[in-house]
Amino acid sequence: MKKIVVLTGAGMSVESGLKTFRDADGLWEEYPVQQVATHEGWLADPTLVTNFYNMLRRKCLDTKPNEGHRLVAELEKHYDVTVVTQNVDNLHEAAGSTKVIHLHGELMKVCSSNNPDDERYQQLLTADNCEVEPGTKAGDGSLLRPFIVFFGEAVPNITKAVDEVQQADILIIIGTSLNVYPAAGLVHYVTPGTPIYLIDPSPSVGVGIQNLTHIQKGGSEGMKELSALLTS
Repeated sequence: MKKIVVLTGAGMSVESGLKTFRDADGLWEEYPVQQVATHEGWLADPTLVTNFYNMLRRKCLDTKPNEGHRLVAELEKHYDVTVVTQNVDNLHEAAGSTKVIHLHGELMKVCSSNNPDDERYQQLLTADNCEVEPGTKAGDGSLLRPFIVFFGEAVPNITKAVDEVQQADILIIIGTSLNVYPAAGLVHYVTPGTPIYLIDPSPSVGVGIQNLTHIQKGGSEGMKELSALLTS
């Protein structure tokens, strides 16, 4: 069975009603990135950061996967599919994708602030219990923090993502500007000659990438077109 790797960014979830961070009306317009998405911001005001992610979880729980998410999941009927996402929502899983690598963390998880990657102290929050009371401690006695890769922190899952991309027979990129590293660098790990499909409405994305087919549409419309091509 041929292997597809799907790399998704914020544009994948826009149709589900989740704001991107970088667009003109994105979340960074309302919340300075330094305050809510850096280690320094966490140290300066953990209560603000905790409440910000509580708010994002509530918003996320009100959203559902869009057709693009569902079509990505349906590719598993025909291919071995791994999704590598820059998104922290769980919409790929909700749509039925079974192999998802989260590069920037997971919104519905919290962890130790001493060692976020220590799985012993990671907790999966539920829809009924999605808010963290500021000051709550992890099992190691440190403050419980969002399981989010803050700006400036290492991206632990990038190695897993590179391994998957190197094995891909087809790479699909959806809704990402290819400006955010290290995720943007994944395109350079495909085997030469591997077909790459880019779904993004912006004409300026993907310029200069070899073997690239640019489907200049949003996630759902672009996946309709590509899915018909790949499963016919």
